[in-house]
Amino acid sequence: MILLLDAHALLWWLADDPTLDAAASRSIADPANAVLVSAATVWEIEVKRVAGRLHAPAGLLDAIGESGIDTLPVTAADAVNAAGLPMHHADPFDRMLVAQAQRLDAIIVSRDRALAAYQVEFLLA
Repeated sequence: MILLLDAHALLWWLADDPTLDAAASRSIADPANAVLVSAATVWEIEVKRVAGRLHAPAGLLDAIGESGIDTLPVTAADAVNAAGLPMHHADPFDRMLVAQAQRLDAIIVSRDRALAAYQVEFLLA
């Protein structure tokens, strides 16, 4: 299966933080699963880190690469699809994750239960 990590799931995984749900942690660690992080999520983390609103490693891209998690670019089609989603969620970064998860038939790994309102699979982080 394909797992698409949101910002907190990614950061908890990279930090080996016990806040990450055990089932989510097992799924991310399972070599049978493809684990992805969106470029939109990297952008969100960096915007919040620079603003002092989020603790994240300064070498985020290196940490992601060392973890074996693949990055997922944002396509123009993703942008169009994210903009057209129902307003169940106002956060543009999360709406992008939904659009990408729909395109890839991926499972979003997140603590944000509002994402479950969309037509995507959801795994609690």
